[in-house]
Parts: sequence; C-alpha cells; structure tokens
Amino acid sequence: MPNPAPTLTRSLTLRSVVLFGLAYMTPIIVLGTYGVVADSTHGAVPTAYLLALGAMIFTAHSYGKMAAAHPVAGSAYTYVRRSIDSRVGFLVGWATLLDYFFLPMVIWLIGGAYLQAEFPSVPFWVWIIGFIVLTTALNIRGIKTAERVNDLLMIFQILVVGLFALLCLRHVFQHDGATGLVSATPFANHATTLAGISAGAAIAAYSFLGFDAVTTLTEETVQPQRTLPRAILLIAVLGGGIFVAVAYTTQLAHPGYHFTDSSSAAFEIAKTVGGDLFSSMFLAGLIVAQFASGIAAQASTSRLLYAMGRDSVLPRKVFGRLHPKYHTPAVNILLAGVVGLIALRLSVATSTSFINFGAFTAFTFVNFSVIATFVRERRAGRRPALWSYVLLPAVGAVVDLWLLVHLDGKAITLGLCWLALGVCYLVYLTRGFRKAPPEMTFDEGAPPAAEPQPVR
Repeated sequence: MPNPAPTLTRSLTLRSVVLFGLAYMTPIIVLGTYGVVADSTHGAVPTAYLLALGAMIFTAHSYGKMAAAHPVAGSAYTYVRRSIDSRVGFLVGWATLLDYFFLPMVIWLIGGAYLQAEFPSVPFWVWIIGFIVLTTALNIRGIKTAERVNDLLMIFQILVVGLFALLCLRHVFQHDGATGLVSATPFANHATTLAGISAGAAIAAYSFLGFDAVTTLTEETVQPQRTLPRAILLIAVLGGGIFVAVAYTTQLAHPGYHFTDSSSAAFEIAKTVGGDLFSSMFLAGLIVAQFASGIAAQASTSRLLYAMGRDSVLPRKVFGRLHPKYHTPAVNILLAGVVGLIALRLSVATSTSFINFGAFTAFTFVNFSVIATFVRERRAGRRPALWSYVLLPAVGAVVDLWLLVHLDGKAITLGLCWLALGVCYLVYLTRGFRKAPPEMTFDEGAPPAAEPQPVR
C-alpha cells in the first residue's frame, strides 16, 4: 500500500497562535516610528495609538467572524471573494499587493534611518543597499529562521522595549518626582487637533499590521473556528496595549515633538534616558528586529507573487517560476529588492502611508464582508446577531475609511492609481468582465487555477 501523503498537524493552541501574532507584529516597531507619529500628532502619540487600537478591535472582530466562516488561507482576498464578489475580491487582493510590495522597503528604510543616526558619516544609501543585497541573497538561497531563533528574537525585543519604558519612567521620576509619572499631557496638549490625531493614527496603524496573519495557521490550529477569532482579538488588544503603554512612557520622557531627526527619534530619546550603553543596545535590538522582519516580509512578498503567477493571475512564465537549484521564486525576490530601492527617495511617513492604503482598503472590505454574510444568512432563513454582524463591522468600516482619507496625500494618489491599474488589468483578465477572474489557491502543492469561467 502506498504511504499516505503527509498532512499538517493541528497542534497550535490559543497561546501559541497569540505569541506568533505578537511576534509577527514586532513590538519594538512602536519605537521605530515613534518620531514620525509624534510629529504628526504634535506630541500626542498615545492618543493616536488609542484611536488606531479602536479601529483594529472592530476590524479584528470582523476578521474573527470571517476566519470562523472560511477557515482557509487567503485572508481578506478570500473573505471578500466568497462573501461579496470574485471581482471585488481580486481588487482587494490587488490593493493588498501594494502592502506587500512596500512593506520590505519600509522595514529597510526604518533600519537605515536609525543606523545613519548612529553613523552619520556613512551615506544613507549604503545601509539601504546593504539590507537589500543581504536579505535578497538569503531569501534566494532559501534560508529559513528556526522557531527557537524567532523565540529568542521575540524575548530580546520585549526586554529592550520593557527596559526602554522603565528607563523613561526613571528619567521622569528623577526630574519631576512621583507626580510626574501620571499626566494627561501625553494624550493631549495645546497643539492637539483631531486632524493631527487622525493623521498620526493612520501612521500608527502600521504597527498593527500582521494581527490578521495568524489566519494562515488555520490548518495547524486546534479548533480553528473557535481559536482563531479569539486569538485575532487578543493579538490586537495585547499589541495595542503594549504600543499605548510604551508611547505614553516615551512621551512623558520627551514631551512635545521636536527631534533632530523624527525618523530616528527613539534613538535620540534612548541616549537621553539610558546613555550611550543603552542606546547601543536599543539600536542593536531595533536593527536585528528590522533585519529579521525584512527577510520575512521579502519572502512573503515573493510568495504572494508566486501564488499569483502559478494561478495565472500574473504572467505565469515570469512570476510562477522557481529557481532550478534553490527552489525559491528568485525573480520575485529580486523584484521585491528592486522595489526597495525606492526607499532612497521616500520618507518613513510617506512610505508607511503607502502600506496603510492597502491595509485600510482590505480592513474596510473585511468589515463589509461580515455585513454581506449577514444579508446572505437572512436570505437563507437564519437570523445572525444584528450587533455582531452589522453594527460592529459598520463602525469598523467607518473608522477604517476615516483613517484612510487621513493618510499622506502622495500615498492616497499612488493608491488610487494602483487601484485604477488593477481595474484595467481585471478588465483584461476577464475579457471585459465576461469571465470570472482566476482564483489564487495559496497552496504550494495545489495545481494551477483552471481557465476562468463565464460569470453566472
């Protein structure tokens, strides 16, 4: 008898999934973008994170509903495709692709900004190209990070972030006493405006990206329809709690929003509260985290492009090929590296906004997917809870759209142009909407998608 094909083992518990999600979010990133958010909010970073957390909680609720209803990989693309329309799902996936394209670039940009702050004599482009060349080479060779290494990296990040917060509190205590540790000033000051907080929250949402990534662990999770919704919400709440707490202590230690360079503001604060030794430790923690995140993000980008090429969503001969020796999507990895060179011409604020355009588009339509599911369930004679399937998703969609329109103007323009390009490509793929768009399977061993069929 032939041996049965190996299958994934359901071994991940709620705790395991939550830890994976928190590691994916990279807790130290709150310090990586701190100065940019402080500049946008005029010194009210915790409030920006609270607003972003509110949006993420409502959206996490919707992701949980859709993960329970459709326990398969594909996230927003799959949810919208199955609950609303295949063409809308394609465009949401197309918008998310903007996310994937720019995410490695932003990671390298933040790392380069902090390295330049420590070594100003070294040209900025040296750090960017160094990141790109090294991570591209590792990804092409198929280097994988072991679980133990990832756990150690997570522990190191938590230690650095925790020590940073404690040193900030010590700094405040030494200057203002115990009364200085409790203040409303970090949340609002004379320069605080709703527009500024909204703009800051639109950037702060970058720190939350990845809370939905645990949906890719569906087939390895025990009772996924029960575990994943709870895990997604817990990841958003715990991650948001860390971000707000760290932002509060940092804003106490450095009131206001004036820095030598807002792109590397936390490094400047680290020197103030902990001296040269801690600032070096902080820089090491941030760069190691950014480097590891860059490897994972570039690999994810190339994997998505490969899935789209294999399933004929993108030209298969270019994007659906693997390297004959290393068995990695080398062309896609190189393309992600080339896109990363754009970092040489962009700021952290603008580049994070590029990513958040795709993220907020996906978040908004996941909320709409839950409402569409409610309509379908009602038509089928079932009566899902109105508050859970309509009211909460509607609030999430409104907040996501509010943050979307407060993104950097260049990011909105680029995002709309990218969507317009997606519409044109969709018209080509569907022969003028006469056929359904091809479907991505997100399964490495799956056969290529069948030729698109006429829309019924």
